Amino acid sequence: MTATLHTLDNGVRVICDPMPGLETVALSVVAGRGAIHEDPARSGWSHLLEHMVFKGAGGRSARDIVEVIESEGGQLNAATGYERTSFQVRALKGGLDLGMAVIGDLLLRPTLDAADLAREKSVVLQEIAEAADAPDDYIFDLVQTAAWGDHPLGRPILGTIDTVNAATPQALSDWRAALYAPDRLVVSATGAVDPVELLALARREYGGLAAIAGAPAPPPALFVGGRSSQTRKLEQAHLVLMLPACGAREDDYFSLRIFAEALGGGMSSRLFQEAREKRGLAYNIDAYADTYANEGALGVYAGCAAGDAAEMAKVCAEQIAGLADRIEDAELARAKAQLKAHMFMAREQPLSRSEQAAGQILLFGRPYTPAELAVAVDAVTAADLVRLGQRLLGSGRAATAVLGTKAALKAGDVFERALFNRP
Repeated sequence: MTATLHTLDNGVRVICDPMPGLETVALSVVAGRGAIHEDPARSGWSHLLEHMVFKGAGGRSARDIVEVIESEGGQLNAATGYERTSFQVRALKGGLDLGMAVIGDLLLRPTLDAADLAREKSVVLQEIAEAADAPDDYIFDLVQTAAWGDHPLGRPILGTIDTVNAATPQALSDWRAALYAPDRLVVSATGAVDPVELLALARREYGGLAAIAGAPAPPPALFVGGRSSQTRKLEQAHLVLMLPACGAREDDYFSLRIFAEALGGGMSSRLFQEAREKRGLAYNIDAYADTYANEGALGVYAGCAAGDAAEMAKVCAEQIAGLADRIEDAELARAKAQLKAHMFMAREQPLSRSEQAAGQILLFGRPYTPAELAVAVDAVTAADLVRLGQRLLGSGRAATAVLGTKAALKAGDVFERALFNRP
């Protein structure tokens, strides 16, 4: 069966993608807004709101919300990102009605009680503290700010102590209406799902939602670049090195994904072979494409001994520059195969598939078939990667973050000097 897409009168889009033979269903209700839509005073409110709706909604208590789903064998979850907020249910066949009702309550009918908010603020502040205590998490907050500066992309999704504490029930209620407005809402279901039933349930929950203007679009982001380093007594230094690239809507998107795969996406990648296998500089080393709708970056993460951090940074610069100059045919073919495997394996998991479809609708207005994705990947040439490589290096800007003892802190400077041939 093929996926079907419908749009309700108020702009809510509904996509149904059955997977014959499954005994479970995955439901995602995704709002195409998130932390990137927050102004500085509301930093972290999208994430706080996602927490708060689970404290009570639709007449159910926090315990009732999870028990009603789990008593039928289901699982309920949610996630807040920069560009979207997602509510998810995995359930046995026949569980779509209940899952749709519970998520509808969370999005449209949360209690937002003042006493619950006071307690949940404490929970979120503990989450902020936990992230700061985890160096392999905190390093990404540091590089995000170094890369995007004062733009919302440069702020942590969790917000700060001050902005979280500033939220009130009424302010969160107003933000909920703007964040979950119907013009950017997608209902996506995969697995054991019937298109007629899904559309009827979506109309029941969201058909009466007023078509209002949601949170305003964020300002364009500029990759400003910069260095961030902090001294900590750690057994291992943590490095993230980033270069400005392209967004998901740009023609270079698949070139960027393939570049990252060849650079550090697997055990046969250049960074793994050079930094780990040949030199023994790191246990963890990988490259990734960090993309949003209209912005993006190439990133490299490494964990290594503090005394090896500068050499690690130099190796990363050399491998990026080398790949920007040339890629062998076999290497390109291997990277393409790995990328297609990642995408298609995700499509075999119902929840990943429903999330992927919702994301594609928010970005492009429609879902893409595996055949279309394969064609896009296969169309990338060695010349495309060289052109992308020149784009990566051409700005002369990088964002670097280093966390560790003093011996590691010069790694960011070494990376930039090696990559851009600076004295």
